[in-house]
Amino acid sequence: MTDRIRLSGIGGIGYHGVFPEERRDGQRFIVDVVVEFDLRRPGRSDELGDTVDYGDVAKGVLARIEGEPHDLIERLAEVVAADVLARPGVQAVDVVVHKPHAPVGVGLDDIAVEIRRERGTPVVIGLGSNLGDRMRLLTDAVEALADLPRFTLTGVSPLVESDPIGGPDQPHYYNGVVLGGYAGSPAALLRALHAIEHTLGRTREVRWGARTLDLDLVQFGQPGSDRERLSDDPALLLPHPGAIERAFVLLPWSRLDPDATLRTGPSVSDPVVRVADRLAGLDTRGMRPGPQWSPAW
Repeated sequence: MTDRIRLSGIGGIGYHGVFPEERRDGQRFIVDVVVEFDLRRPGRSDELGDTVDYGDVAKGVLARIEGEPHDLIERLAEVVAADVLARPGVQAVDVVVHKPHAPVGVGLDDIAVEIRRERGTPVVIGLGSNLGDRMRLLTDAVEALADLPRFTLTGVSPLVESDPIGGPDQPHYYNGVVLGGYAGSPAALLRALHAIEHTLGRTREVRWGARTLDLDLVQFGQPGSDRERLSDDPALLLPHPGAIERAFVLLPWSRLDPDATLRTGPSVSDPVVRVADRLAGLDTRGMRPGPQWSPAW
């Protein structure tokens, strides 16, 4: 991708910093954003709907500058990048956050943090837990995903509480879904998910029994796109074979993305369905809204 839209010098008064006077008095922050986007279509059509509304991007950046305070400008850069990457068609974004009046004790013209984030291939990851401190485990899992190299987290669903299906008697589950982009292979992402499970102390003693943490790679690539990856390899089945029947996956997913679609099997000949439509045909009587949560990412 070589096409870019550059927005320079978006400035506003924010209250970001670790010192009390920074939170009390505020100071000026300046943000530069470079958006990578295929501009051939808007170049031909001359239609605003075919490109990125850069006025709206600028307003969003200013809202982040003037909005919720963060201790670090590194965090401000991350939330700005995540906002931009969430826009349809954006493939990558460079963000520079300037803090020209940072209280560092020496004279200087500027301090700036520069980051680059790539959308990667869209992926859907299912989360579940019914042992231990379920909220803490799921929150830690989301935070671990946000820190995963080559992974950009773009959305976290509400939680649902679901009755266990099959297996021995066991506690209720909390389930959710994470959306993101991954600039790597499905196998590499699956290994990373297993590593997070291990790090967070996953235990599962009995098949279909209770477990501290599940991270399932549900879908890799938008169905029908050139990035969609399908697999009937037992070591890595894509899409996840159980997802199409699991309301505890489809319900939080549809709440996060009402227009989401899922292929019904691992072949290009298998049909693609809307997640919300498929959910309408499933029994959801064993499901309830879960607790409120707001994991950091």
